Amino acid sequence: MDQRFQALMTWLNESHPVSANEVIPASADASHRRYYRFSWQGESFIVMDAPPNLEDCRPFITVQQQLYQVGVAVPEIFRQAPELGFLLLTDFGTETFLQRVSHYPDEANLWYQQALQALIPIQKNSQPGIFPDYSEQLLRHEMALFNDWYVTVEKKMVLSDELTVSLNKAIDRIIASIMKQKRVWVHRDYHSRNLMIYKGGLGIIDFQDAVYGPLTYDPVSLLRDAYIAWPEEQQLDWLIRYWQELRRENMLEDNDFSQFYRDVEMMGIQRHLKVVGIFARLAHRDHKLSYLADIPRVWGYLRSAVSRYQELSPLMRVLDYIENSHVDTGYTF
Repeated sequence: MDQRFQALMTWLNESHPVSANEVIPASADASHRRYYRFSWQGESFIVMDAPPNLEDCRPFITVQQQLYQVGVAVPEIFRQAPELGFLLLTDFGTETFLQRVSHYPDEANLWYQQALQALIPIQKNSQPGIFPDYSEQLLRHEMALFNDWYVTVEKKMVLSDELTVSLNKAIDRIIASIMKQKRVWVHRDYHSRNLMIYKGGLGIIDFQDAVYGPLTYDPVSLLRDAYIAWPEEQQLDWLIRYWQELRRENMLEDNDFSQFYRDVEMMGIQRHLKVVGIFARLAHRDHKLSYLADIPRVWGYLRSAVSRYQELSPLMRVLDYIENSHVDTGYTF
């Protein structure tokens, strides 16, 4: 038994006397957090272990409190010791959204509409000054991961001065578009692995990195998911239904769908550049090589979206240089 797990057991036994062999690994994520599951008096619980020298669990607590108060289905926190990095949480079970829609694709329409609907109370109850701001600086930092880790480390390539200028020019245009968007609370990793099928509905997890930022970030994270892809016409159908719901809730200043779709695409491009860079970093820095298998899916989203906008032709030149190929364009609005 390692020292960290021993400390967790000591803390846990103060309220829930269980033996070490009853506390089993539940999951691990892309961070240093670990999760354990145990049963006590007929009920199942999750314990989060976030080593304080590596992970700060206080943002998780802050976001949980805000979302829980407005009725969002997030885990309840039964006990907390942020100074130790331990939290005792609701167990949302073992079936992820990804597993459900992969095994039962005929249910996908129901679950995607429900997942998009679940964003409405988060966005509608948003207030500035509670979560960190999704600033221009942060948006740029995230996109820099593309060149720093994917191009340089994974592809072992160096962009020429001309291509570097092209990349930076495109990033400037993407940022300019994003910064004009309506701002709300943003989960920031809203996808099929962070939604759980729980008691006939959805439970939302892994929200500790929430920020106050563009409204389109979470829906595009879900619809252009790094772990599962759907035809563009299906994505479009779900997006239109979500846009109509936003209109019903009077949450849009501009009711032009073509502008909304453009906002979604620009936000998606920012996220795709970020995710490709993060997956390369996870593989090379953290030795989590499985993430490399998901890059082609994200790359496909990236190329498809970039190809639809003439002002992003400098970015397409960069993508062509890296891949030396072309794709057909899709929908244009």
